[in-house]
Amino acid sequence: MKSLKGLIENHYREEDLIELTRELIRIPSHVNHPGREREVGLFLGTYLKERGLEVKIDEVMEGRVNVIASLKGSGGGKNLMLNGHLDTVPPGEMDFDPYGGHLVEGMIQGRGAVDMKGPIASMVTMMLALKNSGIKLKGDVIFTGVIGEEEKSEGTEKIVKDGIQADGAIVGEPSSYQYSAGHRGLEWLEIEIEGKAAHGGMPHLGVNAIEKAAVFIERVKRDLYPKIKERSHPLMGNSVMNFGHINGGIQPSTVAGKCIIQLDRRYVPGETPASVIKEYQDIIDQLKEEDETFNARIKRMENNMLTLDHLPLATPLEDPITKSLTKALGTVLEKAPALSTKRGWTDASLLFNFGKIPTIVYGPGNISYSHTRNEQVAVQELKEAVEVYFLTAADFCGVEKKG
Repeated sequence: MKSLKGLIENHYREEDLIELTRELIRIPSHVNHPGREREVGLFLGTYLKERGLEVKIDEVMEGRVNVIASLKGSGGGKNLMLNGHLDTVPPGEMDFDPYGGHLVEGMIQGRGAVDMKGPIASMVTMMLALKNSGIKLKGDVIFTGVIGEEEKSEGTEKIVKDGIQADGAIVGEPSSYQYSAGHRGLEWLEIEIEGKAAHGGMPHLGVNAIEKAAVFIERVKRDLYPKIKERSHPLMGNSVMNFGHINGGIQPSTVAGKCIIQLDRRYVPGETPASVIKEYQDIIDQLKEEDETFNARIKRMENNMLTLDHLPLATPLEDPITKSLTKALGTVLEKAPALSTKRGWTDASLLFNFGKIPTIVYGPGNISYSHTRNEQVAVQELKEAVEVYFLTAADFCGVEKKG
């Protein structure tokens, strides 16, 4: 692999990598933008098609499109997928123009710079450079630019259900020079607690849902927190949960007739969506037995997923894609790369669990910039990622020998 290091940089221009990243940033693609990812998807599809890649624009829903680009190998090697999401979170308040794509002291600024339009630019730049290099891989390299990862993952769910084939995949989420072979599963749950409204001057005539919510929270902390803390996995760390949002009542002078709690639950292998939900239902049932005025129900939040469960990712460290990626990243870093066990949920889970594709998470950029008011990515890290993706592809897919 060391003999291939530095070879790919001779077949693309740094200016083109920078400009592609900036162009992608300049096109809004968040949930509140009309058409959402459509404009950026069509732009990227045209960009790749004009440069000679085989491209498919696949409408997923409501005019929103996945972009699938392929670079065919000579045959006989493993096929590699590079996966990146076209959507971003909304801009919110930022320290600079979220769609300016400005280059300042080696950093490209803007919403999506690191999560994950910069990583996408590195992926497709590698494929174009590989095409122009004359190096022929045995296996195919497939890029999947997908919609909706920041919400229901409609894009990756679509390619999985369509039966896309690959022997290994890399999801290009920013990784801070680390890689992830696993991450926890994800459930967003809503507990709706029903009380009885009454005038604040006569609270004894009502049932205060906020007070009942407090009892529920304390019971979860007492009975469930210790159990969750004991569950762990070497690729993803401990199970965790978070009470993220609560909303109850209508005004101070009215006994709250309803209170809604929304929580985030991250779970490890050995736990399932059903077992996670049951633990909260058991607490609800216990509280109902203890207090006839306690009334609550639990449901999965609709904006967490489409139809496929957001299960844990657990790609074996001995899998060929893990070995190829870590070897490539180690070659570029000139030291053994670190395994991260603190990764948030990603589309890698859908590829691994439902597409049956061993998948690793690695991408350029500091993860701490994701979703922040100063989101940016270093040009140097984008270039290094081009190198890592190339070396991974060469090792994983195999290189056709000349003569």
